[in-house]
Amino acid sequence: MSVQTETLTGTQRTRPAWVDATEDKLAHVVEARSISVFGLGYVGAVSLACLARDGHAMIGVDIDSNKLELLRRGQAPIVEAGIQELTRAVMDSGAVRVTDSVREAILATDLSFVCVGTPATANGNQDLTAITRIAEQIGAVLPEKSSRHVIVIRSTVKPGTVEEVIQPALERASGLKCGRDFSLCFQPEFLREGTSIHDYDHPPLTIVGSDDPYAVSVLRSVFGHLPCEFVHTSVRTAEMVKYACNAFHAVKVTFANEIGRISQSLGVDPHDVMRLVCMDRQLNISPAYLRPGFAFGGSCLPKDLKALLYAAKTRDVELPMLASVLPSNAAHIEHAIDAVLSSGKRSVAMVGLSFKSGTDDLRESPFVIMAERFIGKGLKLCIYDPEVNISRLIGANRRFIEESIPHIASLMTTDLEALIREAEVLVVAMKSPEVHAALETHLRPDQLLLDIAVLPNREAYRARYLGVCW
Repeated sequence: MSVQTETLTGTQRTRPAWVDATEDKLAHVVEARSISVFGLGYVGAVSLACLARDGHAMIGVDIDSNKLELLRRGQAPIVEAGIQELTRAVMDSGAVRVTDSVREAILATDLSFVCVGTPATANGNQDLTAITRIAEQIGAVLPEKSSRHVIVIRSTVKPGTVEEVIQPALERASGLKCGRDFSLCFQPEFLREGTSIHDYDHPPLTIVGSDDPYAVSVLRSVFGHLPCEFVHTSVRTAEMVKYACNAFHAVKVTFANEIGRISQSLGVDPHDVMRLVCMDRQLNISPAYLRPGFAFGGSCLPKDLKALLYAAKTRDVELPMLASVLPSNAAHIEHAIDAVLSSGKRSVAMVGLSFKSGTDDLRESPFVIMAERFIGKGLKLCIYDPEVNISRLIGANRRFIEESIPHIASLMTTDLEALIREAEVLVVAMKSPEVHAALETHLRPDQLLLDIAVLPNREAYRARYLGVCW
């Protein structure tokens, strides 16, 4: 295998000539690094091969002697399209060596990726035995280094694990201080089995969770060439993103399958249905409805979901996920109601009543449900919503009020400032400039503000702030 040497930003490095033919050219790499990868399972093996291909000097570490022997023979320890050829090439080039020695790997590198397993225990919790043990072993070696080592956790771990488990283990074993003597961060991976090399080269984004600028700069030098946005965030956010993504993927698969089964029972081609669903990039395949907020309502979503579930029931089709949507939605409403009732305060003001700000539609409005509960609990309630003018409502809205909530009219006011001044608790479902200005001017520290609208500039409010699900 031919090898060529080049100098880049004053650093001499050796790389195989074949790498120039790969999709991501080595010229994009800002600085060649010496990198160790701990755990040579799926993520670790792919990372080891791809980082070596990109010009970095790699050391793979694992306690499994069979994996190490396979790699020494140029064979990948996983089955994946293209991984055998890539692994053989980087091993033959001399860019990769493997070991079971943590000390050897840490002393020979300046950046480490931890990719060990975090399997589920019998109760569903994570087993952190392996990742804690490797943190302790790495920590024991760190005092021997004269340079600052960067440790990147790539194992999927619950939010708080890096800061509450891994960092203390490293500090105890090393006697050093994180952020001063060594760097620690979290970087979730987005690799799908079967297409991992392609996914490595074309990630949706690169996320680094860290409060350490040095660690972020090192990872930017390694991954900044990839054709995606490089995002720096907090450690806990980065940890949570991985779970959110996997949960969302599970929801999408289940949703498509449940739509498929009810479509099948109705004599409809489900593939055609979902093809058309996915063509909508404004609402369906988009950020729409994917921001934490409050319960849905209105005249369409609850009604149509009930009709779909009824159609499934009459055809003996079980749709467990879709059947859970309305109960889940109701739980969000109960959560907001409980936040108000548990405050112990008796005077409540609601800013917004219709199911969606900017409309006068009260049908299936979660805020009407909240108002009814507050009235039933004997709370003093006052409501402001300039879009809901009881005297001019017509059609279905008028009938709904007259038949279902005729007493709401007596609780409404047009004086927003007075409403804010006189309330102990404010439930805010509108974020118009008028509402924001009034809240900023008239709120007091003794009041509780329950934000349902995701208000902007909430640090300007003097009341005790509580987001309904944030």
